[in-house]
Amino acid sequence: MAYGNHGSSLRDLPRLRASRRRRVSSWDRSGGNDDRLTIQPGQTAVLADIEGCGSITHIWCTVALPPDAKQEPDFLRRLLLKITWEDSADPSVLVPLGDFFGMGHAKTGNFVSAPLQMSPEDGKGFNSWFHMPFRRRARVELVSEMADAPVFFYYYVDYETFDAIEDDLGYFHAQWNRANPTDGVEQGEQSNEEYLFGGTNPDGAGNYVILDATGRGHYVGCVLNVHNLRRTEQWNWYGEGDDMIFIDGEPFPPSLHGTGTEDYFNTAWCPTQTYSAPYHGLTMPGGPNWSGQVSMYRFHIEDPVTFTQSIKVTIEHGHANKRIDDVSSVAYWYQTLPHKPFGILPVAERLPRPL
Repeated sequence: MAYGNHGSSLRDLPRLRASRRRRVSSWDRSGGNDDRLTIQPGQTAVLADIEGCGSITHIWCTVALPPDAKQEPDFLRRLLLKITWEDSADPSVLVPLGDFFGMGHAKTGNFVSAPLQMSPEDGKGFNSWFHMPFRRRARVELVSEMADAPVFFYYYVDYETFDAIEDDLGYFHAQWNRANPTDGVEQGEQSNEEYLFGGTNPDGAGNYVILDATGRGHYVGCVLNVHNLRRTEQWNWYGEGDDMIFIDGEPFPPSLHGTGTEDYFNTAWCPTQTYSAPYHGLTMPGGPNWSGQVSMYRFHIEDPVTFTQSIKVTIEHGHANKRIDDVSSVAYWYQTLPHKPFGILPVAERLPRPL
């Protein structure tokens, strides 16, 4: 039995397979209905520790604070999803829980994409269908950095086991990043038009970095969050930032150079509407005049970006990197091990700004 060449399309669904389906979940071992973990502040809970050869196929979870607990509305940034493959010294996934499942700012909302979904009620049912193969061991953990409150955590980790998997399968990775605020410029004497559309970016050096990885693999998408920090009655569009993806150390201009923030995320004309599709969406469009919090996603499922040595996925924060906003992101990719180690900001630097 091996991972095999079976796709996930309806055409391939009739094909008989030889894998074994397994699950780890929070079901009540006493036979009662307390089907959850209670995770205390500062505690790390092991959700799954799977030995052998297999692939995680689906993760479902939901989380809530006890009704009598001190309320911490930013708990989706205080809880970290951590996944480590084999016996690596460094995790390959280290992302705040809410951000990992597709929406930033410690918020939830109903949306549908191919690999990630937030489902009713009010987006509090989190789902991932990213396939995550491993050869010897998979360890999935939830890290609580809550200040005071415990959390109730319900979950499934669904997986398949095999006798072997092919050598050409990469390991799933996800990394969170933030610039709070981005290194832009003040408007000063510039007109609004000049501030938002003028100037040049000759090398991409000041771009916001979504992913900077080394090894062999392919980038499969990101979630990008923006908190618009500019207070003005003038036209206050946060975008115009070109995406620039540098592959294998190539110089500027990169092979993949885009035309603007909404263009990379497959929308158009400074969108103001909530939208979700299999590979792209705008889950939080912001308030009037694009104020407040924005969250969007783009998944390269049909068009992964391959690299053999390194990849640097970047985007301008406003045209020519002029905007000063709070920007954060999650990058998703597959690659060989070992990977370039990465950490995460301390909890105080992860919390969303108040509106």
